[in-house]
Amino acid sequence: MKTQDMNRDWPATARTLSQALPYLQRYEGATVVIKLGGNAMGSDEAMENFARDVVLMQQVGVNPVIVHGGGPMINAMLEKLDIKSEFVAGKRVTDQATVEVVEMVLSGQVNKRLVQAINSQGGRAVGLSGKDANLMICDQTHPDLGFVGTPADMDPKVLRDLGASGLIPVIAPLGAGRNGETFNVNGDTAAGAIAGALQADRLLLLTDVSGVKGGDGKVLTELNAGQIRDMIADGTIAGGMIPKTETALDALDQGVRAVVILDGRVPNACLLELYTEHGAGSLIRAG
Repeated sequence: MKTQDMNRDWPATARTLSQALPYLQRYEGATVVIKLGGNAMGSDEAMENFARDVVLMQQVGVNPVIVHGGGPMINAMLEKLDIKSEFVAGKRVTDQATVEVVEMVLSGQVNKRLVQAINSQGGRAVGLSGKDANLMICDQTHPDLGFVGTPADMDPKVLRDLGASGLIPVIAPLGAGRNGETFNVNGDTAAGAIAGALQADRLLLLTDVSGVKGGDGKVLTELNAGQIRDMIADGTIAGGMIPKTETALDALDQGVRAVVILDGRVPNACLLELYTEHGAGSLIRAG
């Protein structure tokens, strides 16, 4: 027997669902690539909420593709194994010992944890990395950085096949070199390259800030590529936001319809962005 919870505003819930209808229709059949950062996977509750949202998105017709990071987990394992890291211009040098740990943590610990979270919510997720099925062939980014790669040749057929079978790909940002090497790839960069290869409708970059901020410190809800370039040039966009916006520009150049930078710590951030009028974070389009 159903009981009424007088503390919930059920009419408001129904109204929200009704208002979501145009957006549900808008994204039916759309491919949405979501980059989930390692910081957003800190708690089991956050992982569970994200997994539930991904399964819901698939249930209403979206083809979700997940790319994850894992920086905090990698750092913890390197410290545990007493492997020291060197940095060049703020970027970690990835030697042979480090890249082995990176692969172990990303493809093993982090990837499988996220796959299990999605499967526990009723989805059917499959974990892989950019090395599988030649999804992401990389060139070395710079000799000084060691086994750090930049995506060069993409073959997204395996992702399309998985999506057509009702499976949700969960991808660790590792790439294969042309001579059999394993390359560590920046998670945002990998997500942008995958979104471009799939000609995705949306690339959602979940981060730990609320979006791109203007000179007054307020989040800008809509921008175009020209505005982003101007804001980088004049210093309005600085620090860690530069590589994220550059990833957005690269993805747009490759045919992604729009990129959103949003705060992954906000509950249901992906649903707010896709299925509500106000969205979430900063939406970036080409023109």
